[in-house]
Amino acid sequence: MIPPWSDLIKNALAEDIGRGDLTTNALVDAGLRAHAILVAKEELVVCGLPVVAEVFRQVDSRIRIMPVLQEGSGAQPGNTICNIEGPARGILTGERVALNFFQNLSGVATTSRRFVELLEGTNARIVDTRKTTPGMRLLQKYAVRVGGAYNHRMGLDDGVLIKDNHIALAGGVTEAIRRMRDAVSHLHRIEVECSTLDEVQDALDAGADVILLDNMNVETLRTAVGLAGNRVLLEASGNMTMETVRQVAETGVHMISVGFLTHSAGSRDVSLRISFEK
Repeated sequence: MIPPWSDLIKNALAEDIGRGDLTTNALVDAGLRAHAILVAKEELVVCGLPVVAEVFRQVDSRIRIMPVLQEGSGAQPGNTICNIEGPARGILTGERVALNFFQNLSGVATTSRRFVELLEGTNARIVDTRKTTPGMRLLQKYAVRVGGAYNHRMGLDDGVLIKDNHIALAGGVTEAIRRMRDAVSHLHRIEVECSTLDEVQDALDAGADVILLDNMNVETLRTAVGLAGNRVLLEASGNMTMETVRQVAETGVHMISVGFLTHSAGSRDVSLRISFEK
């Protein structure tokens, strides 16, 4: 089965290889076979092995990927993540693109796991946002799940979220929710962003299903939780960090959205070491 992100890999390879790998094609015999290992150089959550396999499949379908560690497992510096065998030219040509994807996705998964661990013992979930690298949304949101966190909406067509600019243009929270109810099916939940307690009360009175509590301090969040009284789902959002997320979870909110998971997680350090078969 061709994965839904196959074209993304195709484009990445075309960007990198262009008209051909000048160095590899000149220095490496076409018939030479090689063995390589993917090695962690720092602590990480393994994420992206299916993508690595697809990269090398597109470069040369004779290349085989044999995982040593499973997707979602932890790796320590020096651990072998997978073995790679096949034509040496293909391995060298696909190396950079495979590493770029794997390092990015492992970064997202590792950061997601750290946020999730900080919430142990609370009832709150970590969820992601749409603040993803263009073209990488499916893969980065996959990495969030591998790390143990949850996905928010995949795109604008995936759920209703009335934000501050919508509210301003619609004429207020109450009117925005009313118009939204008229526009969508009864199967859609309506989430509305609120930045004040007055807006929270308006959203409750208007029948919102989910309220996003935007950039509120801990005391205001607690008050909002008391106002809601478990009538709606509550999502806290806005500049969440590893230092603050536990306090936010302890206010009683149901979800905490963290843009950092995808827009600032960074990449994990991984290398590919190759040896040639004789």
